[in-house]
Amino acid sequence: MKITEMFSPDLGKPSHDNQFIQPNHLHQDLLSQIESLIIQTENLSPNYNSLPETISSDLRQTLTHLTQLLPFPNSLKLHIWKLAYRLWNACIDISNAVSILPSSSCSSSSSSVVQNHAKLRHIAADMLSLAGEATGVPSPAVKSASFYLKTGLIWHDLRKFDLASSCFERATDIVSKLDIAGISDSGERKLLLDLNLARSRTAWELSDRNLAITLLTRAKTLLFGSPDHYKQLANQYLIFGKSVLSRNNDTDNSLKEALKLMSEALDLGEKGSSAARTREQIMELNELRSKSLRFISAVHLQKGEYESVIKCVKVLREGNDEDHHASLPVLAMKAWLGLGRYGEAEKELRDMVVNKGIPESVWVSAVEAYFEAAGNAGAETVKGVFLGLLGRCQVSARAAFRVANRVLGCGGEVSRVRTKVVADLVSDERVVALFASEATAKERAAMHAVLWNCASEHFRSKDYETSAVMFEKSLLYISHDIENRILRAKGFRVLCLCYLGLSELDRAQEYINEAEKLEPNIACAFLKFKIYLQNNDHNGAINQVQAMKTCYDFTPDFLSLSAHEAVACHALPVAVSSLSNLLSFYTLGSPMPTTEVVVLRTLITILIQDPGNEVEVLKFMKRVHDRASELGTECFFGKEETGRREKNWFAVTSWNIGTQCGKDKKYELCAEFLRLLSGFYGLVDCQEEENSIMVCKSLILSVSAMVASENQKKSALTDSEVKQAVELLDRAGKILTSISAGNKLGGDEITTVEPDLYFMHTFNAYDIHGRLDNCGPQQQLHFVKSFASSKDCDPKHLLQIGVGASQGPRSNPEVATFALNECLSALLSSPSPDYPDVALIVRRLIVLASIHKGDSDDNAVHNLYKQAHGIMVGLKDGEYPAEEGKWLAMTAWNRAAVPVRLGQVDAAQKWMDAGLELARKVSGMETYRACMEDFAIAFIKKFQLHNNC
Repeated sequence: MKITEMFSPDLGKPSHDNQFIQPNHLHQDLLSQIESLIIQTENLSPNYNSLPETISSDLRQTLTHLTQLLPFPNSLKLHIWKLAYRLWNACIDISNAVSILPSSSCSSSSSSVVQNHAKLRHIAADMLSLAGEATGVPSPAVKSASFYLKTGLIWHDLRKFDLASSCFERATDIVSKLDIAGISDSGERKLLLDLNLARSRTAWELSDRNLAITLLTRAKTLLFGSPDHYKQLANQYLIFGKSVLSRNNDTDNSLKEALKLMSEALDLGEKGSSAARTREQIMELNELRSKSLRFISAVHLQKGEYESVIKCVKVLREGNDEDHHASLPVLAMKAWLGLGRYGEAEKELRDMVVNKGIPESVWVSAVEAYFEAAGNAGAETVKGVFLGLLGRCQVSARAAFRVANRVLGCGGEVSRVRTKVVADLVSDERVVALFASEATAKERAAMHAVLWNCASEHFRSKDYETSAVMFEKSLLYISHDIENRILRAKGFRVLCLCYLGLSELDRAQEYINEAEKLEPNIACAFLKFKIYLQNNDHNGAINQVQAMKTCYDFTPDFLSLSAHEAVACHALPVAVSSLSNLLSFYTLGSPMPTTEVVVLRTLITILIQDPGNEVEVLKFMKRVHDRASELGTECFFGKEETGRREKNWFAVTSWNIGTQCGKDKKYELCAEFLRLLSGFYGLVDCQEEENSIMVCKSLILSVSAMVASENQKKSALTDSEVKQAVELLDRAGKILTSISAGNKLGGDEITTVEPDLYFMHTFNAYDIHGRLDNCGPQQQLHFVKSFASSKDCDPKHLLQIGVGASQGPRSNPEVATFALNECLSALLSSPSPDYPDVALIVRRLIVLASIHKGDSDDNAVHNLYKQAHGIMVGLKDGEYPAEEGKWLAMTAWNRAAVPVRLGQVDAAQKWMDAGLELARKVSGMETYRACMEDFAIAFIKKFQLHNNC
C-alpha cells in the first residue's frame, strides 16, 4: 500500500516559523537534482530489471551535500517531506512489481534490484530525518521512525544485519523523545513494540544475545495490556528459545537458557490470556501456552528431567482445553523410557495406533525412539504397533522402510531376535502391498538393500539359516520385470550359497536352477559345480568343469577356483581335471593370471598325495621339462631366486618320487623319474658341485633301476635301452672325473663324494658294457681296474664285483680274478683282516682257476691252496672259518684222486700233502687227518714196493 494522506490540509500554507531563513538558489538546485532523480525512479519503477544503481548513489551524494546546508526553513522541510514520500511510494511500486513476478523469471538481476530498492527506502528515511519536524506534519517522529523500522526490516530480510541495526537504532533515537505514557494511538503503541522486537531479532542474529534479551525485557513495558502485544512478545521469546535448541548444543547452559526463554513465553501467554476479552484471543493465547509447555517438556527431556516432562504432559492433558498435539504421546513415551518404565511407554506407543490425528512422521519417530531404548525386548512391540497402524490408517512405504531399518539397527550388529521380527514384518502382505506401485520404486529399492545387507551380515557370521530367510524376504521387494531379472537371479544365487552352507543340497539345486533360467552365466555353472562336489559326484563335477568352459563369461580363473574347491572337498580327481583343463589355455598364448609353472606344481602336489598316481605325475613332470625347454628356463620358471626355487622343487620332487618308486619296486618308473631329475638340472648351466653330485647319482641310479626292471620283468634290455644306459653312465663318469680332478687341484673346498657312488658307477658300467659285443670285456676290466686304483675303492665293493663277475650268463673270469685278487690283497694288508671274506675270496679264486685253468695250469690252482695255507699259518683256532678250512683240505685231498688212479705218484703226493697240511690247520679234522695220513703212508709204501718189484 502507498503511504497517503500523511499531511494535514493546511500543509501548503506558509509557516511563520523560521521565516527569517530563506531558501537560496543552492537549496533549490540540490532539491531539483533530488526531484529529478526521484522522477527517474518513478518512471523506471514498473520495469524492475532496469533500476540503475547510480540513482541511489546519486541521491545519497546529493543528500550529503544538502546536509551541509542545515538548518532549513519550514517550506524547504515540507518540500523534503514531499520528496521523501514520493521516493517511498516509488519504492512501493518497485516492491509490488517484484512480488507479482513468477518465480521462474527471478534472477540475480532481481536480487540487485531488491537491494537498490532497500537503499532507496533508506534514503527516503534519511530525508525525513534530515528534514526533522515540520509545521503541518502530524506525528513527524512516529512517521520518521516508521520509515526506519520498515527499511530495517527489509535489510533484515536481506540479511544485512548491520544496516538493519543502524535503521532500528535511528528509529529508537527518534521515538526515545516521545512520552510513552501519553501515547494512546494503538498503531503508535504497536510501532514502539515492533521496533523493540525487530531490534532484538537483529541483535540475536548478530550474536549479541545480551542486547537481544534486554530489548525483549524493555518490550514488557510496551504491552499496554494488549493481548496481541502479549502474544507477540511471547512468540518472540519462544522463537529465541527454539533457536537455542535448534543449534544442537546440548550443554547444560544452553538448555538452561532455552528453558528460561520458554518459561518467559509461558508466563506472557498466561498473562495475555488473563487480559484477553474475545474467545478468539483466548484460544490463540491458550494455544501459545500449550506450545510453550510442549517446548518446555522437550527441554526437560533433553536435560534428562523425565519427571518434569511427565508433569508438563499431565498439565497439557488436563482441563477443558485438553491438548491433543501429536508430540505429547512421543514426549510422554520418551520420558517413561527414560524412567525405565517400559510398560507405560508401551501404553503410550500403542495409544498412538487408535489416534488418527497423529501424523505418520511422528509415530514413526516414536517407534524408532521406543526401539532404540527397549532394544531387542521391544522388537515384538514395534511389530505389533506397526501392523496395528496398517489397519487404521494409510501407512507409506517410506514409514515401513524406516521402521524396518531402525529395528535392524541401521548397519550395526544384527541380532537374530530383531531379524526374525523384521522378517515377519516385511513378509506381511499388507506391507508388501505398500511397495507395489511404481511411485514407491525408490523405497522398494531401499528396503531391498536393507534386507540384503542384513542377510549379508548373517552370511558373513556363518548364520546361513537366518541369512537364507532374509535373502528370501529381500526377493519380495524386487519387481518381476525384465529390468530386475538380473537382480532376482543374483538373489537366487546367494540363496543357493546359503543352502550349500546348510548342506541342504536339494534346495540349493532348486535355487540355482531358477537363477540359471533368469541369467545363465558362469556363476550359475560354478555353483552347480559346488553342488556336485558336496554330493561327492566326482564324475558330475568333472563334466560340469567342461560345461563351465562353454559359458559366455567364462574366464580361466574359474578353473583355478574349481581346483581350490575340489581340494577343499578332498575331491582330488576333480582338482586334477580342473587344472588339466586350465593347462590347455597356456599353449594358446592367452594372458593368464597364474604362471604355468605354478599350475603344474600345484597339479603335481595334488597327484602325489595319493599313491598310484606316479604315471600321471611322470606325464606332467615331462610336460614341465618340455615347456621349460621350449620357452626357456627364465620365461617358464621365473628369474633369479624364484626361478631357482621352482627348478629345485621339480628336481627334488622327481628324486623323491623316483626313490619311492624304487622302494616300491616300480623300477621302470623309478628310472624315468631319476632321468628327469638330471634333465631339470641340465636345463641350466649349473656349476654347483652339490647339484652335480645329485645329477651323477640320479644317472647311476637310473641305470640301476633299468637293470632291476630287466630282472623284474625277466626281459632283457633292448639295444636302444643298453645304448641309453651307456650314455647315462658316460655322463655320470665325466661328472665323477670332473669332481675328482677338482679335488686333486686342491681348491678351497674339497667336494666329498659318497664312496658307494663310484662303486655303483663301476658296477653298473661293468654290467651294461658286458652286453656289448665289441670290446665289452676289455671295457669291463678297464672300469674295474680304474676303480681298484682309486682312493675311494673299498675291498667289499671289489668282492661284490668279483663275485658278480664270477657267475651269471655274462661272467668275466678275468675281471672276477682281478677283482678278487685285489680285494684279497687289500684285506690281508689291513690290520684286522676279515677272514670270512678272505675265505670266500680264496674259494672263489680256486673255483675260477679250477674251471678256467685247472686242466692247463694245475700249478696255478695248487699255488692258490698253498696261498690259503700260508694265510692260515699262525692264526688262532676258529679265526679262519672252520668250514672253509675243511673245504680247502677236502678239495685239495680230493684232487689227488685222479693222479692216484692214474699212478701219477708225484701229482698225487703233491695234492695229498697239500690236503694234509691244510687239515692240520683246521680244528675238528683230527679223525679225517688220521685217515688221510694212513692212506698217504699206505700209498707211499705201495708205490715204493711197486718200484722195488
